[in-house]
Amino acid sequence: MASNYIFFIGFMVFIILMLAMDLGLFHRKDHVIGLKEAATWTGIWIVLAMAFGLLILFKAEWVHGISNLEDLLAYSKGTALEGKLAGAQDFGAALGIYRKEMFTQYLAGYFLEESLSIDNIFVMIMIFTSFGIEKQYYHRVLFWGILGAIVLRFIFIFALGALVTKVSWILAVFGVILIYSGIKMIAKKNDDKIDTAKHPIVRFCSKYFRATPNCDGHNFFTKIDGKRFITPLFIVLLVIEFSDIIFAVDSIPAVFSVTTDPMIVYTSNIFAIMGLRSLFFLMDGIADKFWALKYGLGLLLSFIGVKMIGHEFLHWEISTLTSLLVILGVLVGSIAVSLIFKKKAC
Repeated sequence: MASNYIFFIGFMVFIILMLAMDLGLFHRKDHVIGLKEAATWTGIWIVLAMAFGLLILFKAEWVHGISNLEDLLAYSKGTALEGKLAGAQDFGAALGIYRKEMFTQYLAGYFLEESLSIDNIFVMIMIFTSFGIEKQYYHRVLFWGILGAIVLRFIFIFALGALVTKVSWILAVFGVILIYSGIKMIAKKNDDKIDTAKHPIVRFCSKYFRATPNCDGHNFFTKIDGKRFITPLFIVLLVIEFSDIIFAVDSIPAVFSVTTDPMIVYTSNIFAIMGLRSLFFLMDGIADKFWALKYGLGLLLSFIGVKMIGHEFLHWEISTLTSLLVILGVLVGSIAVSLIFKKKAC
């Protein structure tokens, strides 16, 4: 079996094992996730993500089964990496350049996805609040939500990756969408709740399924008079999956702006969303303190959109390292502004 397949299978086995341990060992009983537990798990997932990054830094050739200079040149053909390899004297030197580039792309993809995920967290907090779900059931809903996201993102990322190789200008189209989303994010007003009755998922479930307004513990389904009904918990799960799909339309093309390698996009995405659950509990209750984040994320989306359009039509070459520094700068700057200039309550 080729090493690239072994690498991908190993990655997926690791993620599945972590999910199994999460639900079967650490969260067997429903409970409210405290700040300390959330901070611990957030730290664990950041450490795991960085450890995976180091694996790429030292063994990036495993990702695509590269074993010689010919393989590496074939992989880099038509990419920004091709120019960087032009001056390499031998396979060892070329491999060093390749490893560093892959590592930088992974970090940029991870931090970009993690940054944009913050907006998704705000939306999820609003969803749980609007549906009146008890906090001890949050983790169960988020667990199955993340599981669905892993599958859906696999399809979306590799489909988009295949499309980009055939129609490169498609990223410019997504660039326009990102600029629009960025401006919309900056301009939108903060809402504490959503109108659950008007949500398309709620209307769809009400029309095509038997639904009960009452929760049955942590169950997604319940039986009433011998008939199976979906509970509000299941509807919330579908609403969160729906919101993640909408969110992915922005975030995944954004990551493709720093790397067009589907494997790097997918692995960085998965590590980011795996840490999303613990980050959710860390942000829950203090999200309103980081008022400047939405402006920073809006600017970040707009920057990426302009970068994608400029690359396609004006042949701009903004390095991955520069993109990474911009991402970190905007994220840290937005948090700093929020903490220094505290927003006054109305």
